[in-house]
Amino acid sequence: QVRLEESGGGTVEAGGSLRLSCAASGFTFDGYDMGWYRQTPGNECVQIVNITSDDSKYLDDSVKGRFTVSQDNAKNTVYLQMNSLKPEDTGVYYCAAAVKGERWSQAPRGQGTQVTVSS
Repeated sequence: QVRLEESGGGTVEAGGSLRLSCAASGFTFDGYDMGWYRQTPGNECVQIVNITSDDSKYLDDSVKGRFTVSQDNAKNTVYLQMNSLKPEDTGVYYCAAAVKGERWSQAPRGQGTQVTVSS
């Protein structure tokens, strides 16, 4: 059974940094693509980054140059390093795990971690 647990959220001033972690259990990254989603107040939940099982990476334009995604296969953990944070980055961040070829809409997600960026 796929389980995902996000951590690392908190409150930070604009321009600051946070690193989110997603601890995965019940599966290994081999054959899975991992993604991070952001739910901002009043808006839909959108994918901002993903990293595939062959280490390809996608970053949404809103986070390019500021966020990086990485994974540690030994720890079964995916990280989202967020730098130069802006107030509009405020929201709940979820990680998701998609079997290679599966639609992201079908991928299970964790409970999320809150990020608040103050101006």
